[in-house]
Amino acid sequence: MNIHEYQAKEVLKGYGAPVAEGVAITSADEAEAAAKQLPGPLYVVKSQIHAGGRGKGKFKELGPDAKGGVRLAKSIEEAVAHAKEMLGNTLVTKQTGDAGKVVNRLYIEDGADIDRELYLSLLVDRSVGQIAFVASTEGGMDIETVAEETPDKIITVPIDPIAGVTAGDAEKLCTALKLGGAAKVDGMQLFPILYKAFTEKDMSLLEINPLIVMKDGHLRVLDAKVSFDGNALFRHDDIRALRDESEEDAKEIEASKWDLAYVALDGNIGCMVNGAGLAMATMDIIKLYGKEPANFCDVGGGANKEKVAAAFKIITADPAVQGILVNIFGGIMKCDVIAEGVVAAVKEVGLKVPLVVRLEGTNVDLGKKILNESGLAITAADDLDDAAKKIVAAIG
Repeated sequence: MNIHEYQAKEVLKGYGAPVAEGVAITSADEAEAAAKQLPGPLYVVKSQIHAGGRGKGKFKELGPDAKGGVRLAKSIEEAVAHAKEMLGNTLVTKQTGDAGKVVNRLYIEDGADIDRELYLSLLVDRSVGQIAFVASTEGGMDIETVAEETPDKIITVPIDPIAGVTAGDAEKLCTALKLGGAAKVDGMQLFPILYKAFTEKDMSLLEINPLIVMKDGHLRVLDAKVSFDGNALFRHDDIRALRDESEEDAKEIEASKWDLAYVALDGNIGCMVNGAGLAMATMDIIKLYGKEPANFCDVGGGANKEKVAAAFKIITADPAVQGILVNIFGGIMKCDVIAEGVVAAVKEVGLKVPLVVRLEGTNVDLGKKILNESGLAITAADDLDDAAKKIVAAIG
């Protein structure tokens, strides 16, 4: 689960991280009062969407010469003007795709005198099985670009889960970020704080870009991106309350109600599969034969008829879907349960696109019998290769 920047900063502030004062607003009418709560005279007006690259983004409605989704204001009046122009408009960044995202929230923050911009993040480093810090002196840039062009400027420091962030680990990070004086003192305090927040709140990513050294020598978290492990949200009612469903795909929201692993994609062939590995293989073979999957949908090993029907309805609700491939290998999941769910869903919502079903495993003969006797226009497939060819041919 992702949250907004202002929410991430509030979480980090609760652990003692240095963040600027700021006020979140949802209406331009609130902008003046929000700015008046801040010290000034410099303000930063930030679009709050679940995507990076906001500063370099462009608003669809404002033309190519308009400013981006993060703007400086040298007066309260200018901050208000920015708010009026940004709220309700669609911001397009490298991460949103061409569709962009409507800006429903802004964060008006106190400005900072920046001396240097740094990059710092925490993530799970699966190569060593530990949480690791990733640090670079090249803050404010896309870390992917830094990794590609100047990989020597990125330092990774894995953290022993028993020892936590030691003084030695903090020293390595200070060296990597070239921190000295007050900034080093702040860093030695900040790194354990961030690790504590990451572990206690079950984060999957904590990215600060940039972490700044101000002209007074101190550190400040200028931007923060935080994602949480969805499987651990049951432990964190406070975090779950931060969810902004307006930033999520409606189909993914509905899928979460049924405990379905569903991710919307940009293709035109809907997929319903049991098991993440099989789902990945199914998407790969669709691409092999020249088409693109419209979704990743794993109904899991213990799904019932109702859950399967719900998954099918979610897939068919996507207007981009021109054909559907159901690929089930029955182990724990029984093929007859899948067949009953598909038939029930088709009878309820109708079938307006080609449907290819490949069943194998537990109760496969019964599953095929249910489909064959349903009277529905369902194309059977013998194996995954056959299924992929048939659905690709069916949509042309």
